Amino acid sequence: MAKEIFVTGYGIASALGAGKEATLSALRERRTGIAPMRYLKTAHAEFPVGEVKMSNGEMMRALRIPEAAVATRTSLMGTIAVREALEHARIRGQSGLRVALISGVTVGGMDKTELYYLDFLENDTKNAYIAAHDCGACTEMIADYFGIFSAVQTISTACSSAANAIMRGAMLLSSGRADVAVAGGCECITKFHLNGFNTLMILDRKPCRPFDAHRAGLNLGEGAAYLVLEAEDTLRGRGAEPLCRLSGAANTCDAYHQTASSPNGEGAYLSMAKALEDARLTPKDVGYINAHGTGTENNDLSEGRAIQRVFGDSVPPVSSTKPFTGHTTSAAGGVEAVIALLALQHSFIPVNLNFEQPMPELAFTPAVTERPPVPLRHVLSNSFGFGGNDTSLIFSTL
Repeated sequence: MAKEIFVTGYGIASALGAGKEATLSALRERRTGIAPMRYLKTAHAEFPVGEVKMSNGEMMRALRIPEAAVATRTSLMGTIAVREALEHARIRGQSGLRVALISGVTVGGMDKTELYYLDFLENDTKNAYIAAHDCGACTEMIADYFGIFSAVQTISTACSSAANAIMRGAMLLSSGRADVAVAGGCECITKFHLNGFNTLMILDRKPCRPFDAHRAGLNLGEGAAYLVLEAEDTLRGRGAEPLCRLSGAANTCDAYHQTASSPNGEGAYLSMAKALEDARLTPKDVGYINAHGTGTENNDLSEGRAIQRVFGDSVPPVSSTKPFTGHTTSAAGGVEAVIALLALQHSFIPVNLNFEQPMPELAFTPAVTERPPVPLRHVLSNSFGFGGNDTSLIFSTL
């Protein structure tokens, strides 16, 4: 990092609940958010998912958005998470600061497109949702709600989107193009998601089991999470208290396959190694790895091999938190960054739920106990996207 980048606030909404307190409580109590489908209307109800436990109407009422307003589920979840992040960081109204919003998203307003497709063909009553379909529209909806952002950017790199948004936010601060960056991602579950992943045959009909010898696929999730990032001169100038540092970040792309990870985890290896280099840390400094850990045969083997390549015989506690939240796709980098921050702040390891039998190909097993072997000072969070677009973030204590 050209400058030291600090986290001064964060917000989250996921299957574990809305807000950091609900998230922390569920993690500590080992309470999953994976459940039968409730809000997505589909013929494939056999798949458990991690839905945010609020209807669109309930979210609109909580945000005091008029019932007749054009809103997508993705943007509503994003707005809830950004609101908490801004409140946590004490960013209010027209502060005189250049505040940038960088959001990772892929499906955009697909939920409404699916719902109103026949209306688009037959009449003009729902045409307002055509403009709400693309990814950038969701970011603009969030920005319009608050009216404080001087720059708005959208990043779409599949499941590394939110992590790349966080990395992009740090770049804007380091280059002096923003004073504050609100960065993360949002994504809702759609039929597009469900049918696509089902076609790839990587959905588990039971709660997912990352890094288990008998893993059978992922559970889809949805949610939103954002970090408030600031350089030291800005936070000192406004009297803000830093929570931790974003000490390292790296993005790589091995372009091995459209959807599969490379067998030896080349992209994942490079993203972790370069993030450590960026943070000026050695592998032994890392106390916890929040793995991408989707529960698919390919990802867990590829990521596991990459972890062993980086950390050798001294692999720190590793867990995937997707058995708690589901795979929130484009939002995953934000959701899991917040979870990594909670682990760092409260010095605990989110356990790898549902683990039973070690993978014979790996020399380590995922964490099943909350107690870290040493006090946490540095945690690493992985987010890997289709096409081999891989991002690793490192958060460190002050």
